[in-house]
Amino acid sequence: MKLLEGKNVIITGASRGIGKGIAQVFAQHGANIAFTYASSEGPALELEKELTDAGVKAKAYKSNAADFKQSQELVDAVNKDFDSIDVLINNAGITKDNLLMRISEDDFDKVIEVNLKSVFNMTKAVQRTMLKQRKGSIINMSSVVGVKGNAGQTNYAASKAGIIGFSKSVALELGSRSIRCNSIAPGFIETEMTGALNEETVQNWRDGIPLKRGGTPEDVANACVFLASDLSAYITGQTLNVDGGMLT
Repeated sequence: MKLLEGKNVIITGASRGIGKGIAQVFAQHGANIAFTYASSEGPALELEKELTDAGVKAKAYKSNAADFKQSQELVDAVNKDFDSIDVLINNAGITKDNLLMRISEDDFDKVIEVNLKSVFNMTKAVQRTMLKQRKGSIINMSSVVGVKGNAGQTNYAASKAGIIGFSKSVALELGSRSIRCNSIAPGFIETEMTGALNEETVQNWRDGIPLKRGGTPEDVANACVFLASDLSAYITGQTLNVDGGMLT
């Protein structure tokens, strides 16, 4: 059963990792996908072809979600190319980890700009379209770190906690127009980024999780499918932890 048949979706930062996993699973459910990438043009065009071959409309856009003007221009382009925007997934994010005593002002500002301001930029940009349609689902990628904090990640935790507060506020503002806004808080998700880590460290993390494994991009993507589809029509302003029981 295709839960997203004919829905038009924007995913930011989808050329690899969790974003790519979301795009692939959404295509299986019949969604048409507009996605952004920052610099990895090769992988982005490969993904565009893979999604198109799966039988959906797909297009890669080089766009920086942390830039207000570029976000507006992206949404204008997607509206022209896809006619409507049913779902926005704010997935773009970076880390610049360090202890508070060592973190630079630039490393703090950059993480807030890419992780949090991008969510404001993109949500504001799609708002007009969704208000006209009187429907839409906005899904913002937070993190377990935004819920519980983590030493050495003050900048990342602040950005991801900010996303939760922002999402709840958007849910309150736009609910009367049938526009829903929810957050997802992934735990330890195994991607190519974690593949570079020491195996022993990774195993220690897995052992500390009740389900005894790291999550996959598909685990996060399936939660996104639920929040993007009509199955969650009465759910807004919530944070869904996809963490194998990490925060239990």
